[in-house]
Amino acid sequence: MSKVYRSCEQAVSDIGNGASLAVGGFGLNGIPHNLIQAVLAQGARDLVTVSNNCGVDGWGLGVLLDNRRIRRTTGSYVGENKEFERQYLHGELEVELVPQGTLAERLRAGGCGIPAFYTPAGVGTPVADGGLPWRYDGSGGIAVASPPKETREFAGKPYVLEEGIVCDFALVRASVADTEGNLVFHAATRNFNPLCAMAGKITIVEVEELVEPGTISPENVHLPGIFVQRIVHVGAEGKRIERITTRKRSS
Repeated sequence: MSKVYRSCEQAVSDIGNGASLAVGGFGLNGIPHNLIQAVLAQGARDLVTVSNNCGVDGWGLGVLLDNRRIRRTTGSYVGENKEFERQYLHGELEVELVPQGTLAERLRAGGCGIPAFYTPAGVGTPVADGGLPWRYDGSGGIAVASPPKETREFAGKPYVLEEGIVCDFALVRASVADTEGNLVFHAATRNFNPLCAMAGKITIVEVEELVEPGTISPENVHLPGIFVQRIVHVGAEGKRIERITTRKRSS
């Protein structure tokens, strides 16, 4: 059965209300913006997202936030998005903040069938001890706080237990894919994309260039096709720069 779908709309058509989504990208770098727009148009609500960040106002996952489609999100960075801040502080959005390396490992562990692992990151902080505000009550109080996590010593050092992440779907973007789903990412666009792809029960990839099997040399494959179920060829148009910092050239 072919993994190639005609459109993003077709590929995301069975994402239902309340589904969990692992979404690749870092800032606006390597984000599957076409798939995100298709989810918006499709209409799914009460989504649970796992992503390094939640886009910006009006782009990336920010478009789902703007339309109140996300109920809960797990990530490591929440800047660059005023609507995210507003929803969180007003008790409209549940947020689990995770150290960035821990988030990466939780996604990788989920994709490898590892239910949990111990890490030193977060020991002695609210990450391990609990009490982080997951959801506010809208008037400044905490409605839902993070629970304490199991800790254990190894060789005299404390570690905290973190659980692997598995999501119903993964939305990722790749630079090149063959029709079997073997993926190549260009430079920094790799970021969280392979990890999110591993963590999805059904992984949907939007790809800039689609080639035939055998075109990509095996040693150049960044993620094997066993992790990919659906592919949509979208081309390279529509990418944005999060923050332009270049200065004007002198005449």
